[in-house]
Amino acid sequence: MSHKIMRLPEVIQMTGLSRSTIYLRMGKGSFPQTISLGERAVGWLLSDIEAWLDARVVASKAVDHV
Repeated sequence: MSHKIMRLPEVIQMTGLSRSTIYLRMGKGSFPQTISLGERAVGWLLSDIEAWLDARVVASKAVDHV
């Protein structure tokens, strides 16, 4: 199985969130956690970010229909 790893600049571009917002939401458990790539490097799985974005779209559409 192949896993695409995204670094922070890609995650920022894909989500439209700032670095500080990403880490704040990670701390609250409302954003995917990083995976360790080495001693000082982390990344996110593309599949985790896509699933998070899909959930945000579903949630926003549910609010629109209320």
